[in-house]
Amino acid sequence: MSEHIDKSVDSRGVVVVGAGPTGLLLAGDLAESGVPVTLLERRPPGLSNLSRALVVHATTLEAFDSRGIAAPLIERGAPVQSLRLFDTAVVDVSDLPTPYPYLLVVPQYETEAVLHERLERLGVRIRYDTEVVGLRQDADGVTVTARDASGTREERAAYVVGTDGSRSAVRSLLGVEFPGHTVVASVMLVDARLSQPPQARIATNTDGDKFAFVAPFKDGYHRIICWDQKHAKAETEPVELSEVREILRETLGTDFGMGEPRWSSRFHSDERQAEHYRVGRVFLAGDAAHTHSPAGGQGMNTGLLDAANLSWKLVAVLRGHADDALLDTYESERYPVGSAVIKGSGLLLRAAEIKMTPARKARNLAMHFALARPAVNRRIGYALSGLWISYPAPHGSHPLTGHRAGDVALDGAPSRLLEALRGGGFVLLAPAELHEAAERVGVRAPGVTTAVPADGGPVRLVRPDGYIAWAADAPTIEDVAKAIAAATDRRRPER
Repeated sequence: MSEHIDKSVDSRGVVVVGAGPTGLLLAGDLAESGVPVTLLERRPPGLSNLSRALVVHATTLEAFDSRGIAAPLIERGAPVQSLRLFDTAVVDVSDLPTPYPYLLVVPQYETEAVLHERLERLGVRIRYDTEVVGLRQDADGVTVTARDASGTREERAAYVVGTDGSRSAVRSLLGVEFPGHTVVASVMLVDARLSQPPQARIATNTDGDKFAFVAPFKDGYHRIICWDQKHAKAETEPVELSEVREILRETLGTDFGMGEPRWSSRFHSDERQAEHYRVGRVFLAGDAAHTHSPAGGQGMNTGLLDAANLSWKLVAVLRGHADDALLDTYESERYPVGSAVIKGSGLLLRAAEIKMTPARKARNLAMHFALARPAVNRRIGYALSGLWISYPAPHGSHPLTGHRAGDVALDGAPSRLLEALRGGGFVLLAPAELHEAAERVGVRAPGVTTAVPADGGPVRLVRPDGYIAWAADAPTIEDVAKAIAAATDRRRPER
């Protein structure tokens, strides 16, 4: 029996369970849009000292830019424009069509710090040492049962989002299956200084059962990720530096003069995906919805983009601008992305695990020559950076519909699309004369910013998450009005 009902979140609000990067971004988006939000975290107060994720990709940086928080994160990280794969093969991302043509190497705790600072500015309070132990749904909302030091309490909210990791309590309470398997049993993480760092800023290679990855942080330390599948140890075992040095020497030819680490850890890596991302009024995002190997550095980035996709839809529904059915598109859009990331990282991992020496040499040679071709290099860069992601579009739509808009240069202020998106609404990109004609006939909608693209191009209506909701080459005012109405007022007509 609950001791009391907490009124801090009302029936119009959202409870977010889990204060990792995905939950922090989602809670910030909701709060910035005026939605009541409470963030529950099982851990005690203070930033986590865990640092598993270390790469922020271009698409994620664009999402941060559209919230005005990319710059402080970039200041904390080290941009890297290429990485070495399998001996001499090099992936170069320096010419990708994005303001951020690099991999930003930055510890996860720094990403969390930037997201925490945003929440503090918005006045969002995180309730630490709080465990969710029950969920009850009905037609009007969700009752969350949470336990903290003061006892057990119930809260009422319109929706709940579980961003509470691979061992998600929310997913367990929903009874959603999380099928999959362990792919690497004993991954070692080490942050240490190297007296002789690699020439390639990011270096990675494999020798059958052994794998190593080395990348620089901005503060002079390097992150080392490695494993030896023949000598896998329990996660509770300490990381022995002799193990790490041996793996580095056998895979990359040297231990780079590795010194004593400031931090080390072991963990196992799974490939799993929740059977559903939505059950009624409860959603799963981030590691609660999908986990995969560390190959490609996709985990945290995929979760952050889950949050960017879901947050504006929750806001639209809670403001009464959209029917609850809009929330179904979260799963239909993000589930395939999660599946593709699991498949892609799995293929890269299995390529790294080739054991026979002749096969490894053939792999290395094939990768070297393949990545020497600009088209192949660009394709791999798109896959790593997240620029490949697009969402389904209605039949007969303009080819741009469902694709990422990118950072379009604009005439006037703001000067870039990502800046125009900082209001959290849609942006209509159209010639000045079309905007003027629309204004004369009264075509306008709350929450839609108008902007003139400097490069001309098709008329585009861009969603709050930076994807194109609608596009046309030469639309009439009536076409624009219908598109705005369809995108910004998705309520079902009354019968």
